[in-house]
Amino acid sequence: MSTTPQDYVQQKAAASGSSFYYAFLFLPAPRRAAITAFYAFCREVDDVVDEVSDPGVAATKLAWWQSEVGRAYAGEPTHPVMQALMPHAAEYGIEARHLLAVIEGCQMDLTQSRYLDFTALQRYCHLVAGVVGEVAARIFGQAQPQTTEYAHTLGLAFQLTNIIRDVGEDARRDRIYLPVNELQQFDVKAHEIIKGVYSDRFTELMKFQVARAHQMYDKALALLPDEDRRTQKPGLMMASIYRTLLREIEADGYRVLHQRVALTPLRKLWLAWKMQALGRF
Repeated sequence: MSTTPQDYVQQKAAASGSSFYYAFLFLPAPRRAAITAFYAFCREVDDVVDEVSDPGVAATKLAWWQSEVGRAYAGEPTHPVMQALMPHAAEYGIEARHLLAVIEGCQMDLTQSRYLDFTALQRYCHLVAGVVGEVAARIFGQAQPQTTEYAHTLGLAFQLTNIIRDVGEDARRDRIYLPVNELQQFDVKAHEIIKGVYSDRFTELMKFQVARAHQMYDKALALLPDEDRRTQKPGLMMASIYRTLLREIEADGYRVLHQRVALTPLRKLWLAWKMQALGRF
């Protein structure tokens, strides 16, 4: 039995178990199809970095994806993800530059494993998460220009949450996204993080990181125009799930070096449903 491009992206999105997937379930069918295809694209290019151990091979694969974006926008997509995505591109304003930005962010992961300061980290976050938020907002049904700034800020908050959750996991791949000058500020050494050494200094560093992530969620919510609150509800669902994850990390004493704190699929679905039912952040 042959798999259609739509089946392919659906399986790719569902297999990720991501909080994003649970928020998509409540969308009308055409928008759900568009966001599922776009999310599958993001997963494909992200998986290149996470699953291909040889940086040269990974770079070649990402270069292939850049070419595939060009082919797709010229009307000749060859990958099922792009075949599923392109029918939605014009209607929802999904541009080649958006997809190329996501690929560029993944390319940064191949060449950079440390960030000197928060400004440098923000550029990376913008490419891998802010642009993703921008496209998602368009698909959800953006009417107000200011919603783009909301989407960029919310994307940053999501990525900061991912970084906090994955500190230990990333360090085992010799990647530390926490800015170098902030490690220095709290006197936490990179080798301590890599070895999974907890300390009061590490706890203070993580409190600082979590507080900033919460600030970004608050800032994002303040930026969202009232006119777009209803259509942007999937993003608010994701924010509810991610902030719950942040609070779990806080409650667990920031023990992120030896484990990946996670919410169960049922809890994610419950949080998304509750957000849908109540319409509250």
